[in-house]
Amino acid sequence: MSTTPSPIDAVGPEQRAERLTAIGLMCLALICFATLDATVKYLSASIPVLQIIFCRFATHFTLTVALTPRREVPTIWRSKRWAMQILRGLLMLATTTFNFIAVSYLQLAETMAIFFATPFVVALLAGPLLGERIGPRRFAAVLVGFLGVLVVLRPGLDGLPWQAVYSVMAMLTYAGYAITTRILAPTQTAATTQFYAAGIGTIAYLPFIYAVWQTPQTWFLAFLLVLIGFIGGLGHQFMILAHRRAPAPILAPFIYTQIIWMVALGYLIFGDVPGLWTIVGAGVVIMSGLYLLARERQVKFTRQRLR
Repeated sequence: MSTTPSPIDAVGPEQRAERLTAIGLMCLALICFATLDATVKYLSASIPVLQIIFCRFATHFTLTVALTPRREVPTIWRSKRWAMQILRGLLMLATTTFNFIAVSYLQLAETMAIFFATPFVVALLAGPLLGERIGPRRFAAVLVGFLGVLVVLRPGLDGLPWQAVYSVMAMLTYAGYAITTRILAPTQTAATTQFYAAGIGTIAYLPFIYAVWQTPQTWFLAFLLVLIGFIGGLGHQFMILAHRRAPAPILAPFIYTQIIWMVALGYLIFGDVPGLWTIVGAGVVIMSGLYLLARERQVKFTRQRLR
């Protein structure tokens, strides 16, 4: 009986090492994002969410410009697809705003369980926007995935508080962000894309920051306000480096490891223990997502063999 090699074993030693490095970078990115959400939740108890969002983008923007080679700074803003870059930046801004509001009310594991529905929305949008149609099996996986989200939310059944709608909105806008990223990735540099994403968020909130600004009461809170931009930028950089070393289908399943860090940080920092329905719903979403990714990988493999 022949067995199909795993995506890591199906390549040579050098590529295998590159893919393992990419997986490690992807996991580091997800740890950064989980830490970012936990820090935001901690800060939201004493700092206005609007101020937290502004500091996240402003620090990210400063780091992007500072780390860009000096000879490239004058041209970092140039893009032949500036309208798409602005749209992507606005979608990232909306995602960050909705998500930061959500984590200030919900457990970290609850927001992550809802956020895991993003691949299903992307799969549905990829047809009309990217011409990537999905078959009946993958469409069934999408429906089951949304069922898992409903298990977490339990609308009308004394489930999560109404603020969970912010997490749903974050998931929907992030799906649009992912689509625009896929459109821009082949032609835009990472520095330009980060410049627009961080810059738009900074500019959008700059007119309002004076009205809500509260000076942090301790140096530790001030440090955390700066840290969230660094963590967010570092996480995005890890993810970019990971995708340069391995195909997206290899890395995508590891996105679900973020729930581990969210649950751990939620328990250690806030004493939150996920409820039974959150665990069950997250499990349904994860299994459906893994099936969706497996089908996507199988379809791509079949197409490559037919060429």
